[in-house]
Amino acid sequence: MAKKLYVGNLSYSTTESNLADLFGQVGTVAAVTLVTDRMTGRSKGFACVEMADEAAAQEAIKQLDGKDLDGRALKVAEARPPQQFSRGRGGGFDRRGGSGRRSRY
Repeated sequence: MAKKLYVGNLSYSTTESNLADLFGQVGTVAAVTLVTDRMTGRSKGFACVEMADEAAAQEAIKQLDGKDLDGRALKVAEARPPQQFSRGRGGGFDRRGGSGRRSRY
C-alpha cells in the first residue's frame, strides 16, 4: 500500500523531477506533487511524495530527513491528513482568522 510523505524546506528551484530522482534512489516512487501558489505558480517550498510501500517510506524518512538538496536541508516526515475547519457559530476559528462570531456593535 502506498504511503504519503511530507517533504519540507525545499528551495524554490526544486522540481518534481528532482524529488522523484532523489526518492527513487531509496525506493519506488508512486507520485510526486510539488505544492505551488495558485496566483504566481511559484513553489511554496513543500511537496508530497508517495512511496510505493511502507518500508520504502520509512527508509526514505531515515535516509533523507536532513539531507541537503539545492542548498537546503530537507524535512521528511509522514504526511498528516488535512485539517478540517469549523464553520458557523462555536469556539472554533474560521479561515479568515476570526472566531466566527459577530460583533454586538
